[in-house]
Amino acid sequence: MTELSPAAQAVLEGFRAVPTLMDGPSIAGALRAAADQVVPDQQEPASSPHMGNFITNARWRQCQAIRTQLLTIATELEAQ
Repeated sequence: MTELSPAAQAVLEGFRAVPTLMDGPSIAGALRAAADQVVPDQQEPASSPHMGNFITNARWRQCQAIRTQLLTIATELEAQ
């Protein structure tokens, strides 16, 4: 078996957080770990009058919206 990347290892550990691999909390754990790897929780970049910074802030908001959606799904799965 090959060694996993840190991102893949975090998702695998999240999935295995609960002994029964077929339940919602295990899947939710994996989803939370994936969200942390793909869309880390970060503070919004400082605002600036430059257009490049506007695009950066818009991209940050888009990424955080995706993170929120992933974590919302995880919360629903944990409730199962």
